[in-house]
Amino acid sequence: MIYEAAIDEDFPLAESDEVAALGRRDPAALAGLVERYRHRLYRYLLRLVKEPAAADDLFQQTWLNVVRQAGGFHASARFDTWLFSIAHNAAVDWLRRKSGESLDECEGRLAAAGPDALAAAISHERAEILAAEVGALPALYREALTLRFEEGMKLEEIATVTGVPLSTVKSRVQRALEGLRQRMAGRWRKEDLL
Repeated sequence: MIYEAAIDEDFPLAESDEVAALGRRDPAALAGLVERYRHRLYRYLLRLVKEPAAADDLFQQTWLNVVRQAGGFHASARFDTWLFSIAHNAAVDWLRRKSGESLDECEGRLAAAGPDALAAAISHERAEILAAEVGALPALYREALTLRFEEGMKLEEIATVTGVPLSTVKSRVQRALEGLRQRMAGRWRKEDLL
């Protein structure tokens, strides 16, 4: 899924007139934006918090905050970057309240489908393993990989969303990929020993 999302350049983007209508509190504009971004936003939140109920709550909270802050959106900015910044802040607050995991504390821690049924089964199994290993990474790194490869954001956009310098984003993506490589290598060695 990360691979497919990373190469898909057809992500729907909000039109400036929709965002302007949202600033005027037009319910139809809000409904259109929610429909356009619902899958991406929910997937991002679920990756971060790993709990569907919490992701649902954060999804709703994000859209409430979008409506409240619509007047603060600058037309020169990308709507999806602004939206994900709001979602990021909501998720960070939730993670801080939850014991055991925070985006701030985990800094130091560290598909091709074939035409036949066997290839499809192997591809599905690999995707499940990759998703499990990504899910086992600290939230900080899950977020970096999700924004970069599933949401297709540029590193500069991720820096805007997360509110950290570009060099920090580069480091997080690199560390996340290295951690993922190590986890996958460890998994394969364990399976070879069985």
